[in-house]
Amino acid sequence: MDKRSPIKIRLTERDASTTITQWVYQTLRQAVMNGQILPGRALTIRGLAEILGVSPMPVREALRQLAAENALEIQGNRRVMVPRMTAMKFNELCEARIALESHAATRALPYIDATRLAQLRQLDQDIDVAFEAGDTEEIGSLNQAFHRKIYTANPHQITLPLIESIWLQLGPFMRLANSLLDENYLVDHHREMTAAIEKQDALALQMSLAADIRDGVAFAGTPELLHSFIEQSAASSTP
Repeated sequence: MDKRSPIKIRLTERDASTTITQWVYQTLRQAVMNGQILPGRALTIRGLAEILGVSPMPVREALRQLAAENALEIQGNRRVMVPRMTAMKFNELCEARIALESHAATRALPYIDATRLAQLRQLDQDIDVAFEAGDTEEIGSLNQAFHRKIYTANPHQITLPLIESIWLQLGPFMRLANSLLDENYLVDHHREMTAAIEKQDALALQMSLAADIRDGVAFAGTPELLHSFIEQSAASSTP
């Protein structure tokens, strides 16, 4: 997708308990998190409103919330962009992911019962199916669901909003990671994680989770590769 290609945002049905503004926020948030909008890609409030089939007002409010989460930038000319990435910021976000998610997984471990473990294994199988189908967007969505399923087992957890904030900032770049899984995803770390959960082995869970995250960004394994990718992303969203 380049600057001139149409934005394809996955729309979900809005139930009666969800306001239009909430639905717009959830839809745009998921679009950013799943990498449906390129870094540096300029959008307009009116253009997004047309895509979503709503008036500009709920879009404006949803964008304000997403800007507060560092997921989008609202510029003076009313254009909206996914913030550009730097190598230092990328590395900091990845290390923050490992720290926060290791903490969340360890705290959740005692609360993961057999039912939830079976659900985690099913999600891992679903990811394999999406991988075989080459559906990078579905891979990303299912991967988030897998990790979220672990962390939300803890009824006292408070870190998920922080974790999802990092997912938001990395989302446009993780789309590339998913497209390169055949090169980098040689070990099923999710299977290692479920095995560690079954044994209630916190250290093994932390190690396999960290390896899972690092493999996911293996496309940026050296500063040179990371800088090259950031330049490519910037070029693809520049006229």
